[in-house]
Amino acid sequence: MKNKTSPLVWAARILVGLLFIFSGLVKINDPLGFSYKLEEYFEVFHMTFLSGLALTIAIALCALEIILGFALLIGVRAVSVAWGLLLLIIFFAFLTFYSAAFHVVETCGCFGDAIPLTPWQSFSKDLVLLLLILVLFRNRRNIEPLFSPKTGDNLLIAATVLSVGFGLYTYNFSPVVDFLPYKIGANLLDEMKTPPGAKPDEFELTYNLKNKKTGEAKTMTNTDYIKTNIWKDNNWEVVGQPESRLVKKGFTPLIRDLAIQDAQGNDYTKELLSNPYTNVIIVADNLDKADVEAIDRLNAMAINLAQNFNTRTVMLTSNSHQYTEAFSKQHHLMFEIFYADGVPLKTMVRANPGILLMKNGIVINKWHYHSMPKYDDLVKKYFQQ
Repeated sequence: MKNKTSPLVWAARILVGLLFIFSGLVKINDPLGFSYKLEEYFEVFHMTFLSGLALTIAIALCALEIILGFALLIGVRAVSVAWGLLLLIIFFAFLTFYSAAFHVVETCGCFGDAIPLTPWQSFSKDLVLLLLILVLFRNRRNIEPLFSPKTGDNLLIAATVLSVGFGLYTYNFSPVVDFLPYKIGANLLDEMKTPPGAKPDEFELTYNLKNKKTGEAKTMTNTDYIKTNIWKDNNWEVVGQPESRLVKKGFTPLIRDLAIQDAQGNDYTKELLSNPYTNVIIVADNLDKADVEAIDRLNAMAINLAQNFNTRTVMLTSNSHQYTEAFSKQHHLMFEIFYADGVPLKTMVRANPGILLMKNGIVINKWHYHSMPKYDDLVKKYFQQ
């Protein structure tokens, strides 16, 4: 006869199940963004041969989190689920600890862009989850199912199909909820500003000092270095480069890395983003991997908008000027082309190409190329008002 499930096991079961489902849903809402994070880890561990599979692995991992969390809540296949949760949290804890200890990945992406966590915060969260999962693992044979085995298996199959299907949908038609700073309604110029009086990040420098006469070594912060006047003593010399440590986090604009330039390096960021008229920005972070048919359709749309409504359409890319020029001639592109770093371009819209409809720096709407409205519908809604 099975032992009655204790309140502690029930509490751990509910907390772990809901957290895994939430974590999986937030990331699978933006699988392309999570795949970028995985590529960072692949570079750190010299496993770049997996970069081509990053998206597939991202969807699979997110779906697995949701499936394991759901299976735990309904109590289906409890022994296998407990093993899966334990192995997964050990894997995640290793990654977050490695990121925190060696400063290799700034954010782990545990909760996607919805709740950005520092590596140490992520590792602390994983330690708490590990303790809860250990409670479940120890009592894995006492986890009571809520349904019959057949019903539980059917529900698990449905959860698997829905999880994977949701990931494929959000990849092909943009995230359902946009947590990025370039979301619809955002004023990009405002998102780039630092308000008056806002304090910047505060850093502390640590010097490694050595006495040239005695060979004595000591470390000292920049405050003590100045306060003690040791810098006036010629017997002491600084060895190596000072080490910088963030002491207090200051204000950071949501958008801080977007710089738009022409082929000659002239800055056009403010001019393009402050356009007072309805305009179109096409984002193709990498033309090598862009959907060429979509580029051709957008080119035709840009020609019609320019002729009928004098609408300015520009394309932003991170490719070299030489490559982009050749690509433009090959496809007879009629819109202006500007250049920006690939990181902010990937953040602007999760598509290649993606489309932003802008006015006065505000994102009126944005689309994956799969969901771009037809020309007549676009005109009727945004240009005939």
